[in-house]
Amino acid sequence: MSNAAAASAAWEWVKSSYSANGGANCLEWAPSVALSGRVPVRDSKSPQGPVLHFPAGQWVGFVSFIKRQDV
Repeated sequence: MSNAAAASAAWEWVKSSYSANGGANCLEWAPSVALSGRVPVRDSKSPQGPVLHFPAGQWVGFVSFIKRQDV
C-alpha cells in the first residue's frame, strides 16, 4: 500500500448529504483534512480507488454553485 493510500485509509470520510439511492451513488470527503486547505474527495462505491484533491476555496465555490441549482 502506498503512503498516500495508507493516509487516505486513516481519514474519517463523510458521505455527501445529496446521496441518492440510500447513499449508493455518492461521493465522500474528509473534513478533517480539509482544514489543511485541500479537500479530498472520492467515490463512495470505490473507497480504495483514487482520491481527488481540490483547493478549499474552489471546493467551496463548487458546492455553493451546486446548492443554487435545482438538481
